[in-house]
Amino acid sequence: MSAPLLEIENVSRAFGGVRALDGVSLRVNQGEILCIIGPNGAGKTTLFNIISGVMRPSSGDVRFQGESIVRWPPQRIAAAGIARTYQIARPFVRLCVRDNVAVGALVRERTLERARCAAQEILESVGLAALADRPAGTLTLTQRKRLEVARALALRPKLLLLDEVMAGLTPTEIDAMGDFIEQLQERGIAAIGGVEHVMRVVMRISHRIVVLDFGKKIADGTPAEIAADPRVGEAYFGTSLDGAGASSPTKGQS
Repeated sequence: MSAPLLEIENVSRAFGGVRALDGVSLRVNQGEILCIIGPNGAGKTTLFNIISGVMRPSSGDVRFQGESIVRWPPQRIAAAGIARTYQIARPFVRLCVRDNVAVGALVRERTLERARCAAQEILESVGLAALADRPAGTLTLTQRKRLEVARALALRPKLLLLDEVMAGLTPTEIDAMGDFIEQLQERGIAAIGGVEHVMRVVMRISHRIVVLDFGKKIADGTPAEIAADPRVGEAYFGTSLDGAGASSPTKGQS
């Protein structure tokens, strides 16, 4: 069995007297789609910040391709193959959509021309090619979410962190985003999605699901195992998840 692409070992992060993460351990394999579920405040974004180098853990270790990265700056982590999106998309509003993606592509490409060509290919893959020359500030929320993903893909990542990428979308848009995330596996890209709700799609696209509750991991398994776990249903929905009929947790809001 091949070594995991990403290993998180006993990671904790405290802010004063508050533990945002408390001894979290998990692994991600090459090409795997892992969804981390939990309500607002469960620790998903804090975990993403630690993986991407935005902050360091109070304790524990993060290894990417077998090497500890907890002391690496964000730019080194991105260059190694970890890219991420953010909950609130902040494109360069005055630049066109193509050049927003080209900025990221310059990490891998030697010239602006090649970066723009790479950007155009990525825009085609996320359904934004027709908007390539439009100023990014004119995009809708859904289009901005797709642009955020496109900018991350421009880094040619081996692992993509998707922080609440479905938040604020309509049911149809959520399904389309779920389809797109599934397609990442065809490119050999592993993905970690931090999701507060939309369990219907999470159950469909995930190879595995990790459940956080107030910074602690309370479950880790396949969608079927998570759906049958009474701790998960009780913690977030007050009922069984069997059948994936629940749509949003009882704790917290987006």
